[in-house]
This record gives sequence, structure tokens and C-alpha cells, in this order.
Amino acid sequence: MRCFVTLLEKIDDPKELKRLSESQLLSLAQEVRDFLVDSIAKTGGHFAANLGVVELTLALHRVFDSPRDRIVWDVGHQAYVHKMLTGRREQFPTLRKFKGMAGFPKRSESPHDMFGTGHASTSLSAGLGMAVARDLSGQDYNVVSVIGDGALTGGMAMEALNHAGHLQTKLLVVLNDNEMSIAENVGAMSKYLTRLRTDPTYSKAKVELEQALRKLPAIGNRLTKTLERFKDSVRNLVVPGQLFEAFGFKYLGPVDGHDLLGLIRVLEDAKHLNGPVLIHLITKKGKGYASAEDAPDKFHAWPSAAKEKAAPSYTNVFADALIDLAKNDPRIVAVTAAMPSGTGLSKFARYFPERMFDVGIAEQHATTFCAGLSTAGKKPVFAVYSTFLQRAYDQVIHDVAIQNLPVVFAIDRAGLVGPDGETHQGAFDLAYLRAIPNLTVMMPKDENELRNMLKTAFSLDSPVAVRYPRADGVGVQMDEQPCILPIGKAEVVREGKDFAILALGPMVQTAQQVASVLSASHGIETTVVNMRFVKPVDSELIASLAAEGMPMMTLEEAALAGGMGSAVVEVLADAGLTARVLRRGLPDHFIEHGSRGELLAELGLVPDQLVEDALQFLAFRMQRKTKRA
Repeated sequence: MRCFVTLLEKIDDPKELKRLSESQLLSLAQEVRDFLVDSIAKTGGHFAANLGVVELTLALHRVFDSPRDRIVWDVGHQAYVHKMLTGRREQFPTLRKFKGMAGFPKRSESPHDMFGTGHASTSLSAGLGMAVARDLSGQDYNVVSVIGDGALTGGMAMEALNHAGHLQTKLLVVLNDNEMSIAENVGAMSKYLTRLRTDPTYSKAKVELEQALRKLPAIGNRLTKTLERFKDSVRNLVVPGQLFEAFGFKYLGPVDGHDLLGLIRVLEDAKHLNGPVLIHLITKKGKGYASAEDAPDKFHAWPSAAKEKAAPSYTNVFADALIDLAKNDPRIVAVTAAMPSGTGLSKFARYFPERMFDVGIAEQHATTFCAGLSTAGKKPVFAVYSTFLQRAYDQVIHDVAIQNLPVVFAIDRAGLVGPDGETHQGAFDLAYLRAIPNLTVMMPKDENELRNMLKTAFSLDSPVAVRYPRADGVGVQMDEQPCILPIGKAEVVREGKDFAILALGPMVQTAQQVASVLSASHGIETTVVNMRFVKPVDSELIASLAAEGMPMMTLEEAALAGGMGSAVVEVLADAGLTARVLRRGLPDHFIEHGSRGELLAELGLVPDQLVEDALQFLAFRMQRKTKRA
């Protein structure tokens, strides 16, 4: 039985770090790594990124006074150590679990979480806002924005750098440069940072320059000013960071991000500088765990448990279908915003490297880039997560839809995504896309229909969005060749005379289960409709069901406000038809983390609850008919 208390077990508040000796801090860093490896192996979660920021997080909390000083994390993949040091160590067994600790910083979870995150390139804008609010209020706390080199490729980060340099308010930016986001970084910024971190002449030149200047006597103000100008001029020739200094930042670095004691000294120095300061930190993603160091992309997120798959995932079906279509059509090109593996496009890149484009964390650019490709005769597909496409809404409207350009949006992670929580639940894409003219929006009931929808999308000379879930398929037989679907036409998969369920995507399978129970246990014969198209919606079928006096339930894994159910009600209202409609989908609040099954049950989108809902709905309808009679 263990009879001693580790250093980590004594840390319930970051202030306790200030009482540790330097040797104790170094020992604590190893304990933190050991805890991460052991904990995440059990719960799953973001792994390599957190191993890479152990020293940085310890140094930040040693030098600054959270929560008075504001530490703002970008994305939040790397905030586990921060959570560990701010009183949440004992909650780690619940990490990313239903009703447990969130996988990202969350303001409602702790006063030390200054800004809720989950998407990239936000920390500089948020931190600058806090710094300006501090100045306007006459306060003096510090603001530290941590951002990775991958997130720095996002245009929003560049906008914030530009604004911060203009304002010249006191803000510390820590650039955590580990050469990786989720996938290998791309673009000019990545190449620039590579030059900074690998330039062998910098360190030597800097030391020699400083030694030479120290030997020169400072005689009078005039000579002192001349020497300062000389130092600045020479520094611009040999010192990296000219880009950041052009933005108006004082640049410090590159700094070894795993030298804990050296990092503490650099942060202490930066803390007392006025104006915007950028510390360029070099770290190793997966530091301290050899497998993660060698393959940081594979160890970006650790799964909680291996599952046997009865069918391929929708993501893999999309990738394979795209490859098959691209073999016969050289005009097809694929675009991703730093997610080649998550969207399945890394497989496409192996077949067609010259037709695959990773633009970095830049969804707005990706969308307009696709628009440009399409004007020159190409058939671009932008594979993107539902919540990431939100970042490019204006570009979808202004650059694609207004010009009616044939861009295909392959929207992965549509619906509930599980452990990543509010920032990643794909709840809103139907609502924000349905309102856009010229855009066709559809969702498949199974993996075979996904192939058909992709074939259909490329057959159109207008923009198309195909949304599909973060889930495995249902194991249906695949057609030998995909076919083109009739636009705007739903599919009746079960016929009944008493009730109709109009379902979308994976909810079609749920609707069939509900219909079977209603028939077998209650004698209610139910029509089940696979809606397939949300825009244009099958108004003819909806009108015919209403004309038959059929009560209807709409069922979707999307926000009820503005979703497929709303489209059904709009058709009825516009046609002046009367029908009772019960809508079921995602409610009007943000949905926290948990497994997809747990969340569906919590939201009442499972067969047992839906059967109860249908029976109550039909009983109420019968009561009203009886009263009227």
C-alpha cells in the first residue's frame, strides 16, 4: 500500500506552485506526465498536445496569479495540465464523460477557465479584449494568450495580431510551436516558423553582437543613441521574429519550451515589459512518451475504448466514394482545413496528391478557394466538420451561393458528436444552410445512400451540402455503382394508414423501430418516410399526407429551430393545409459532452421515449376529435 503523498496530490490551487523549490518543480513535471499517461489511457482524450505543454503550464501558473491574471488557451486541446493544477485533478476519471469534466476550458466549470474554447485561433482576440477591458477599468492584471503554430495559420489570429500591434496595449502572447496542429501544418506561416526554429546562425550571431556592444564604451547620450540604432539595425539582420515585430510586438525567442526553469525566467522578464510581447516557444508534441513523440498525429486524441465495427464509418464511406468518383472524373478536387485524417481525405491524398489541398485552419479561405476552383471548371469538394463550416457562413453565401457555383460541401460530424461537447455538436447546419438560395441540402439514411448523394452532388451545376454523422454505417449492402437521386424527392420506406414519421439521416432507422413497436404492441400502422432532402423538401409528399388527414411526427438529429421539421410545417402553412405535427430533434440549448447514445437518451431521441411521445400525441388528437364530434 502506498504510504506517501506525491507533490501533485498537494497541488489543489496554482498558488501552491510558488512555494515549491526548483528541484521540486522539476519532479512535479514528471509526476504530471505520469498522471497524464495513466489517466488518459483509461478515459481517452487529447494526449500528445497535453504532454507537450507540461513545462509551459507549470511555468505560467508559477509566474502568474490565476485567476486574477488571465490565462487564455487557444482550442483547449492542451488544457488538461491547467485543469489538473486548478483543483480538478480528482475529476479526471470523468473526463469527457456524460455529466463529467469537460475536455476543453469552460467558464462555468472553473474561475480559472477564462474563456470557453474548442475551435482554433480564438485566444488572441479574446485575450486582447480582456486586456483592453482591463485598461478601460483602470486595473493592472496580466493577460496571457497561448496559441499554437497550427492555430496561428487562421486568419482570425492574424487579425488579432494586427489589432494588438496597433493598440500597443500590454498583452503577452505565448506561441507554442510544436510543428503540428492535428495534422502537419501547412502554409507560409508554418515555413516561416520553421526557419526561425532551425536557423543555426541566430543564436551565435545574437551572442556575438551582444558581446561586441558590451565592449564599446557609452560616452554621452549621442553615442548611446547611435549604438542603440546600430544594435537595432544589426538585430534586424540576424534576429528572427521580424514578422511579429512588424506587427508591433516585442519578440522573445525561440525559447526551449521544455526547459522549465529557463522558461520561468523568460516569463518573469516578459511580465514586466509594456506593450504586446510574443514569446516563441519550441516544444515537442507528445513529450515524454516515445510513441506520441514519434507519431503525434496518431496520438492527438486517445480513444476511450476500442469497439468492434459492424460497418465502416460514414467518413470512410465518403472517402472511398470520392476516390471512386475521382478516378472517372479528373475535374474532382478535394479541400480540407487542417483535417485530412478526420475527414477521410488523407486516403484521397494517397491516390491523388496533386488534387488534394490542405489550406490550414482557414475555413473561410477554403470555401472561397473552392469557389475559385469551380469558376475554372473544377469540381471541388470541401470536407469539413459541421461546426467548423459555421466559421465560413458568409463565404458560403457571398462567394458560392450568390454565384450559384458547383461546390460540394461534405459536412462531417453532423448531429451529436459526443465527448467534445457544445463546441463540436453539429446541431445547426440545417438551420443555417436552409435559408440560402441555390443550395441543395441532403442527408443519407445509410452508407449506401451517402454514396448515391455524393454522385448526385457532382451531377449538379449548383452548390450542394451533404451532411452525415460521426458514426458507423448500419451495415447495408452497397450497390455496385452509385446512382443519381431525384432532387427533392423523399423515399417512403414503410407504409401505414394511421400515422406518419418523417425522418432524416440516422433517425430513419430509429423511426422504423418506433413504427414496429407501434404496430406490434398498439395496432398503429405507421408510414415511415426517409426525407433525404431538406432543401428542396418534398412538399408534394407532405401535402398528400396532410390531405389524407395523417398526423405526423418529424424526427431529426439537428436543431428543431429551423430544421427539417420546420421545413415541413412551413410547407403546410404556405399551402394553407391543416395537419397535426409533432416535431422531435435537438432542443434550443447547447448540448454538453457525453457518448452519442447517452445524449440521445437524455434528449428523448430513442425508440422507447419516441413511442411514448407518439402515443400521447395520437391520444390527444383522438380526444380532440371526440370532443368536436
